[in-house]
Amino acid sequence: MYARFDESIMTGNNVIDGQHKELIEKINQLMRSCECGDGKVKAIKMLHYLADYADLHFEEEEKLQERINYPGLPEHRQKHEDFRVAVQELFEMLEEEEGPSERFVEAVNRNVIEWLYGHIKGFDCSVATYMHMNSIPDLL
Repeated sequence: MYARFDESIMTGNNVIDGQHKELIEKINQLMRSCECGDGKVKAIKMLHYLADYADLHFEEEEKLQERINYPGLPEHRQKHEDFRVAVQELFEMLEEEEGPSERFVEAVNRNVIEWLYGHIKGFDCSVATYMHMNSIPDLL
């Protein structure tokens, strides 16, 4: 399953939406590396690439939330940490196996793609709603 960026996950913040598009592209690159049989090294490389970009994106989101005094920031930070733990578990799974197995691909679908959609639709869109309700201009 490949991830898709569509209107259902748009926050209305151009920078954040652009970063979500980039995250989705990195997820899809990881999935393609698994399908193409590029092996363990390529999957690990793509997972590192995804993890690094996710960290950059999470930092940007959290800085924005700090600037607008978003009350849900502690919970949002915890969700970001949950994602980091899930990615670490994917690294461990790749280390244990010869390469990206069917079980690994299923874990990526569940712990990365489904997590991302749920996170954007829930947490990230609530930040956008908070900004809109409080007439806070787009700070990024």
